[in-house]
Amino acid sequence: MAGTLQPAALLEAAREAAAQAYAPYSQFRVGAALLFTDGAVITGSNVENASYGLSLCAETVAVAKAMAEGRRGGLKAVAVTTPDGATISPCGRCRQVLNEIASLDGADPLVVGEGTGGVRQWTLKGLLPDGFGPDSLGG
Repeated sequence: MAGTLQPAALLEAAREAAAQAYAPYSQFRVGAALLFTDGAVITGSNVENASYGLSLCAETVAVAKAMAEGRRGGLKAVAVTTPDGATISPCGRCRQVLNEIASLDGADPLVVGEGTGGVRQWTLKGLLPDGFGPDSLGG
């Protein structure tokens, strides 16, 4: 997968992650998979909390895992999926979180979303034009 992007394989990794979601309140399971230029795939699933505001989206979990492993750029593609609803894309908060890691090396990763409505593709900058990133802070 390092040489050529295979959205189907990345979506499969996201599907496997969605199966691990902790979603006892909404029953809306989401999985995310991040593909890096070295071929590594990091996954995450949503983690709900009884205090709803403390819930974590799948993309945020995946980015946190990637950062905890020392990844500071190299994001090539993102896949998000749910078996529980219409085709999804990252929410606004997740777009910003993804923008942070993508901005570290100027990447504009492909974003693939899937659900019962099929598969769609965007670029991150297409989903978050003029996103706020490290360069926005000046200095």
